[in-house]
Amino acid sequence: MPRVILFNKPYGVLCQFTDTAGRRTLKDYIDVPDVYAAGRLDTDSEGLVVLTDDGVLQARLADPKHKQPKTYWVQVEGSPDDAALEPLRRGVRLNDGPARPAAARCIAEPADLWPRDPPIRERRHIPTAWLELELTEGRNRQVRRMTAAIGFPTLRLVRCRVGNWQLDDLAPGRWRDVAPGRQ
Repeated sequence: MPRVILFNKPYGVLCQFTDTAGRRTLKDYIDVPDVYAAGRLDTDSEGLVVLTDDGVLQARLADPKHKQPKTYWVQVEGSPDDAALEPLRRGVRLNDGPARPAAARCIAEPADLWPRDPPIRERRHIPTAWLELELTEGRNRQVRRMTAAIGFPTLRLVRCRVGNWQLDDLAPGRWRDVAPGRQ
C-alpha cells in the first residue's frame, strides 16, 4: 500500500529534501525514506504538502492535467469586494498565459491560524483581507501572481487543502500518515 504523509510546511522551509546552501528543508522535519512531495510550495508559503512513495499518485496530485483542486487561504493587501474577485473566477491573464478560472471568495481570518514567523509586514493605513482560492493548476507562484494581477498583492499564503486532504489541526512543522484514499 502506498504511503501518504500530510505535512504542514512552515514559512521559510524549502519544499525539497536537499539544499547546498544550508537552508531548512523537508529533511529537517520528515525522516522517512523514499517519499517525495506531490507538488511544491514556495519557501515563503505555508501549509499542506502531500508526500508519497507512489509515483502514480504523486503525478496525479501534481500534474495540472488531472485538475486536482488545491485550496489556499490568502491574506492580501487592500480590501477586495466581490467585483474585484470576478477576474479570478473568469481566469485572469498572467505573463505565461491565462490562468484557469478559480473559485474565489472573501473570508474571515481562518480560525486557529498560527502566527507566522516572521510576521507579515504591517502598514498602519492599508487594510488587509483574507481570501479563499481554489485552483486546479499549480504554476510557479501562481496565487501571488493572480492576486497581484487584480491589484491586491499577497502578504501571506497558506495551502489548506489538496484534493480531499486538509490541514485540520496539524501544527506547523508536524506531519502525519494518512490512508491514500481516492483523489
